[in-house]
Amino acid sequence: MGLEREKSDTSIIMDEDEFNRSIEPILSKKGKSAYAAEPDRDPNDINAHLKVGFGDVIAEPVSTHSFDKVWIASHFAFEVVKFFFYRVLTTLLAVPMAFILGLVFAVLSCIHIWLVMPAIQSFVMLLPSVQVVWRSLTDMFITPLFHSAGKSLSSVQVKTTEY
Repeated sequence: MGLEREKSDTSIIMDEDEFNRSIEPILSKKGKSAYAAEPDRDPNDINAHLKVGFGDVIAEPVSTHSFDKVWIASHFAFEVVKFFFYRVLTTLLAVPMAFILGLVFAVLSCIHIWLVMPAIQSFVMLLPSVQVVWRSLTDMFITPLFHSAGKSLSSVQVKTTEY
């Protein structure tokens, strides 16, 4: 008697933008404005399929929820680990991969410019002469053969009977 228990329901509601702004000062360098617009490094949306957020990977249905602090901490851990390891991996791999890809595209461009296109242009220049020779060969050999085969087979009659 006299002791009554109250059920308290506490929830923290943060949308993704608000969460990203709340951890941005932790991730950004001092002296930088947290809200400065960054240049678009993917203007053609080549990597649109890689825009993955926490909600795209981990989602709890309405019937099952973890503790709010666990949810917020896991969201924070996901974003920080994704940010940190992306930076580490790009630091280690970006320059060597850019070098290799630059070399590959340079070789492909050189081959295309100096080998493939001259060969194609040569074939295009030769094609009218080849077309004349091909047409005369077909007119001399193939056309008479098919005309005679057509005349001899035109007299064939097929009758079908049912039993």
